[in-house]
Amino acid sequence: MPIVSFNRAILLSGVVTGFLLQQPLITTLLFLLILPALIFGRKGSLVFLAGSKLFARRNREAAVESPELMKFNNSIAAILLGSAQVAFLVGKTSTGWVLSGIVATAAAIALCGFCFGCFLYYQFRLNRYRLLGKKDNLKAGQ
Repeated sequence: MPIVSFNRAILLSGVVTGFLLQQPLITTLLFLLILPALIFGRKGSLVFLAGSKLFARRNREAAVESPELMKFNNSIAAILLGSAQVAFLVGKTSTGWVLSGIVATAAAIALCGFCFGCFLYYQFRLNRYRLLGKKDNLKAGQ
């Protein structure tokens, strides 16, 4: 969880800094930071590698986040930040900042204790289970 919080803080501070400086390139860097983690998992995550070293002591006793849930959350962030990059490139700056702002807002809310991505994940799994039945093997606690 310390690494998850670290990731959320990076996303929040990166988007806010980019917005305050009116530098969409900062959100591009955030997108490029998340993309390898999404593709390769923890092994491709610079945040995970840095957090493993920075929070080594705290990580030993900390709760662990589900890798599947982290991938889901990173997918949402990557889609939103990737879409923001497209918006910036085509001159829709306001749209780019709104999409980036959604990522920052979700990260801020998660840092306060409510993970909106986790809520979406649960809803997605629950509704998929309702539609497909037991094929989904919805597990308690995920």
